[in-house]
Amino acid sequence: MSSPLTSKKIEQALTTLPNWEFSDDALCKTFQFGSFREAMSFMVRVSFEAEELNHHPEWMNVYNCISVRLSTHDADDKVTAKDVELAKRFEKINWVV
Repeated sequence: MSSPLTSKKIEQALTTLPNWEFSDDALCKTFQFGSFREAMSFMVRVSFEAEELNHHPEWMNVYNCISVRLSTHDADDKVTAKDVELAKRFEKINWVV
């Protein structure tokens, strides 16, 4: 079982995660791409990272936007180090500003 991060650790993590927010016990961000194809490409690329971590995002796609919500189910749906790591991997793959 994963341990939830303290508010202070979440705030520290957010300083390294551009445009991510802490909302309703989760790390959240919306990515906007130039097209549906780009959005789908991003989702596929991130899915390999999520599978490698065995930590899967809650996300939704509408045309060129992807909304992401990260929390850890076995930590009572709170933010853990797993969520921060997956958010960092999202950012490594992200090619839009």
